[in-house]
Amino acid sequence: MSSSTKTTDHDEIKAWAEGRGGKPATVSDTAGGDAGVIRIMFPDDQNSDSDGLEEISWEAFFEKFDQSGLALLYQEETADGQKSSFNKLVSR
Repeated sequence: MSSSTKTTDHDEIKAWAEGRGGKPATVSDTAGGDAGVIRIMFPDDQNSDSDGLEEISWEAFFEKFDQSGLALLYQEETADGQKSSFNKLVSR
């Protein structure tokens, strides 16, 4: 069984994402001068191209993250002990 952690700590989020090759991103069709819908994209993310993700700075990501009252729900490992990139942006 694997468990998830919920956090709003910017350093924890950045370290977790970068430890898996993740980068802050926005869905390009939603950006209108600032970050629109934000996500963390990963090198092996098959949906990055189809979702129209564009890399943004961590500063822009966290500005939108805080402004929207979000928290990150993430998983360290899968049930079989592999490093997990499961994450979801949820309401605080």
